[in-house]
Amino acid sequence: MIEKLRNDVAHAKENVQQAIDLAHKIQPKINAVVTFVDPSEQLAHLDEVKNGLMAGVPIALKDNVNTKGIRTTASSKILDNYVPVYNAHIVDLLKKQGAIYIAKASMDELAMGGSNLTAYTGPVANPWDTTRMSGGSSGGSAALVASGVVPFAIGSDTGDSVRKPAAFCGVVGVKPTYGRISRYGIIPYASSLDHVGYFTRNVKDACIGLEVLAGRDDRDMTSSNKEVPAFSSLLNASLKGKKIGIIKNVTDAIKNEATSKAFNELITKMKNEGAEIQEIEFDNALLRAILPTYYMIANCEATANHSNLDGIRFGEQEMGDSTEEVMINSRTKGFGLQVRKRFITGSYGLFVENQEKLFRKAQRVRRLIVEAMQKALQDVDCLIAPASSTIAPKIKGEKIDELMDEYLVAENFMVMGNFSGYPSMTLPMGFDQGCPLGVNITCKAFDEETMFNLGAGIENCTGLHDLVAEVE
Repeated sequence: MIEKLRNDVAHAKENVQQAIDLAHKIQPKINAVVTFVDPSEQLAHLDEVKNGLMAGVPIALKDNVNTKGIRTTASSKILDNYVPVYNAHIVDLLKKQGAIYIAKASMDELAMGGSNLTAYTGPVANPWDTTRMSGGSSGGSAALVASGVVPFAIGSDTGDSVRKPAAFCGVVGVKPTYGRISRYGIIPYASSLDHVGYFTRNVKDACIGLEVLAGRDDRDMTSSNKEVPAFSSLLNASLKGKKIGIIKNVTDAIKNEATSKAFNELITKMKNEGAEIQEIEFDNALLRAILPTYYMIANCEATANHSNLDGIRFGEQEMGDSTEEVMINSRTKGFGLQVRKRFITGSYGLFVENQEKLFRKAQRVRRLIVEAMQKALQDVDCLIAPASSTIAPKIKGEKIDELMDEYLVAENFMVMGNFSGYPSMTLPMGFDQGCPLGVNITCKAFDEETMFNLGAGIENCTGLHDLVAEVE
């Protein structure tokens, strides 16, 4: 789809306007956009970048991506008045390749969530079934790609925040290796876990996306100097001889028959294409510890990262009789309930007397989980499992038992990709009740080439690519 639009640069203005019109048409139904962007200035300079990899392609940006002169709220009331004075590094890269961003997409507030129900502007609905959630925290971006508005959208992934909405919305969601893409100009959540990720509707477009976004940026000292391969021209969908490791803990925890059936059918097809399949079993206690470990590390880092959102240095100000009261009022009224809860957890973990028994302990558990991943990947090309145990939950759904393995393990195992920084991708693998089911693969560090090749092979097995939901 990206190549088709790029080759139609002569009609870029029409294609971009069609995308904008569709976004406006479905906005009342899915609520995926925070701010619409006037593309006229970008289109005026398109001749300068007409040979770019995304020339004339309409895209969307998650609303935690700084855009010079364009409001960037991270879907939080406290940042409702924030207009950046500079672009995120990835925005400049996308513009250099001719991409035209038309919208800032909704997200869970400050990226803290997995549902996209906590945005200041309200929940984002799933394009396949608007009674269901899109997933989060990058649900707005996923929904805009799934509904056919744009073929590419930026997200961020701190704990599966690209890969889970990709599963729920029936698109490809990519979280590259930590350091592949600069995070300069991205409003942070947790610095040791944050990754820039993105959504497409097929693996070939996912390859192009990383070619555009990856590379060293001296303003982000965690960004990598590693060479960026020409992933799209190297794409090879053959599964013959590929060694695939099924995460048995996850498949054992899933109770939904439709999910298990779709996954087993995919594995059978991969075997028929020559893939070598083996089951890998982790220490279940480690997998059950992923979520509490993530909460402690992420919330401690988030508390430190967002201490400047106080109504004085940044953020909408609520008046008070003292500086302290202004800060208290601004943060109390500026943050939603879930974010306030996470800051309380993070503050508690950062108390000097608690750091060793909580924050440092969580870091040590993280290391054990990463070491288990390294061991598991020694003899296989990837780890594979359903990206979620079910289709997208209802927006107004029943409360789930968060102590069951189906939640603790099957719904949170992808956080391992954030703990390790390894590249990880979710693709469609089937449908249940008219809604998509996703499969996730994770590979060794900086081995996105293998990840994309395996993804292309999976795409051939399922026949599920370039899916577009008709929003009703």
